Amino acid sequence: MASIEDMKAENTVVIDLAGKTSLADTMIVTSGRSNRHVGAIADRVIQDLKDKGFGNARVEGLPACDWVLIDAGDVLIHVFRPEVRGFYNLEKMWGADRPHDKAS
Repeated sequence: MASIEDMKAENTVVIDLAGKTSLADTMIVTSGRSNRHVGAIADRVIQDLKDKGFGNARVEGLPACDWVLIDAGDVLIHVFRPEVRGFYNLEKMWGADRPHDKAS
């Protein structure tokens, strides 16, 4: 979370997945303002995970940076551009309240 906050990600939501799926215990959904911002947030999270000894996370979507998925085992991190996030609406799918239009 510190990496996400440091990179000025917006509208961050933490979803507790315990008991809902065996994929992970927690899902974090956040937004970047542009493709470049999404890529920078994802790069920072990936590097911080490595630096803190969590190994190499599996990553998808980094070349396009519309939606980057970082699978860190017990935690899934989704970094979206706002338009893409609105289209997929993962918060609704997993039963979490989406934040109102305010920066986190």
